[in-house]
Amino acid sequence: MRRLMKFLHTIGAIGLMGAMACILVLFSLTPPPSSLSQYVLMRTAMAGIATWIFLPSMALTLVAGLLAIAVNRAFHNAGWAWVKLATGILVFEWGFAAVQGPMQQEAELGARVLAGQADATTLAASLGAEQNSLWVLLAVGIANVIMGIWRPRLTRIPD
Repeated sequence: MRRLMKFLHTIGAIGLMGAMACILVLFSLTPPPSSLSQYVLMRTAMAGIATWIFLPSMALTLVAGLLAIAVNRAFHNAGWAWVKLATGILVFEWGFAAVQGPMQQEAELGARVLAGQADATTLAASLGAEQNSLWVLLAVGIANVIMGIWRPRLTRIPD
């Protein structure tokens, strides 16, 4: 069971960080909103990656990490495991609030602008914030991977 949880946690982390890297690459290739159809296409692609890769990978990573702590007694009082848990929960929350939600909203807004139901000047309002959030989440993900490999001796939680 321990190996399965480690495998699932690792696969989830690979998908999560890969999705963030893909979205960051797409951000660098995104045309300005004045090229409306290309902009909407790119934002729809980003929303698809966020929905079908980022979100499930984030959930798998968190759930497998929680189960790994539960099934491995050595992790119960390991400080590094609890730090990873805390940052994992923050990534999960922030992933919804700063990545998943804004990307879905921008894709839907772009579709409405293409259909003539919304004003094009409202597009790209959250572009910088989304990009910065992804960089921070990617850095936290990398720190969690390093912590999982290195397993530093942090303050141990008393039994």
